[in-house]
Amino acid sequence: MTAFSTADILLPKLSSEEMTKWSVVACDQYTGERDYWEKTAEIVGNSPSTLKLILPEVFLADGDEEERVAKINSTMNEYLRSDLFDLHKNCFVLTKRTQADGRLRAGLIGAIDLEMYDYNKGSKSQVRATEATVAERIPPRVKIRLNAPLELPHIMILIDDPEKTVIEPLLERDLPEVYNFELMQNGGHLAGYEVNGEAANGVLAALDRLSDKDLFNRRYDLNNEEVLLYAMGDGNHSLATAKECYERKKREGCPDAALARFALVEVVNLHCDALEFEAIHRVIYNADFDKLLKEMTEYLGLSTESAAQEFSVVFGGKTEKFGITKPNSNLTVGSLQKFIDEFLAKNGGEVDYIHGEDVVRKICENGSAMGFLLPSMQKCELFPTVVKDGALPRKTFSMGHANDKRFYCEARKISVGK
Repeated sequence: MTAFSTADILLPKLSSEEMTKWSVVACDQYTGERDYWEKTAEIVGNSPSTLKLILPEVFLADGDEEERVAKINSTMNEYLRSDLFDLHKNCFVLTKRTQADGRLRAGLIGAIDLEMYDYNKGSKSQVRATEATVAERIPPRVKIRLNAPLELPHIMILIDDPEKTVIEPLLERDLPEVYNFELMQNGGHLAGYEVNGEAANGVLAALDRLSDKDLFNRRYDLNNEEVLLYAMGDGNHSLATAKECYERKKREGCPDAALARFALVEVVNLHCDALEFEAIHRVIYNADFDKLLKEMTEYLGLSTESAAQEFSVVFGGKTEKFGITKPNSNLTVGSLQKFIDEFLAKNGGEVDYIHGEDVVRKICENGSAMGFLLPSMQKCELFPTVVKDGALPRKTFSMGHANDKRFYCEARKISVGK
């Protein structure tokens, strides 16, 4: 058996128009844009909404976290008492997400077994983090989940299924529709279909075949490595939070531990055409840039000749491309990040992580900052790099634009007797 299974999934009994107000984007998006979340609140009004069941991270610095968490838990219990939800037992939900660019991204909602997940670097578990987990980000999320009666996932987990054997066959089936509606704020469209019985068994059988250890090692030219079947795409800190809450409840013998052992997630095939990886670039502030470039050249063996790992330096309105002749990671971003971390620790300065080459060039045009433009990570590099290097450096890649991120829709009970 693999870590992913069917679940008892709750879906609201709402019309398509009401579902547009129900479903909002992941809490870790638009963290610098309060206007987005204020507009979302305006759209939702007094209607039932996942907005009232989450804490958008843009508000974490407001100083009213305890009051917000208490309100979230109260509203969850209110929604459960009001008979808002239909229970879809022992099933998956197939999602068809039409992104803002018109492309279709298919996914599968189910439960991941947290006993088979370890987010620590170098983990050999079947479910692994792809980027370094920042321990400081977990406690604020634990406050929200620990006593919550419901979970609502924005977690997206990737499988490497080049033959498209797990999710894609479901697209040809005539499955019962459970929702179909427009997402707010240029989020595209979302439709969902219940998957159970023979169709669900077909999914589990395909995952079992994908988990074959010999096949896994042949595919990546490895020697007897443990299978990495599920790699985190989005929401690693949320899954790490679920793991922490489960471990606490298990230690304390809490009656909720059996429910807490699982977390609701969406699984997406790495080979979905609509799924793209975008580079996240680096910008350094308040540093001795001459010293930085000199030490970087020596550390990484920088050359103006072509190399397997390449990046560009942006400074004072000029851009120069370099090759790395002394790489220390499977990826360009890993080699560069290791140097940046060590240099800043010894010499001071700040690093920021920037989406978009134009933004980096604008920031660095007057010489007050130095930028590093990185190549986009190829999707085929993800699984072998995580296996060989462990979790990737933080901010290695982004999966699409903010408005294409996962929107909350499905829920699951994680507390007994409520």
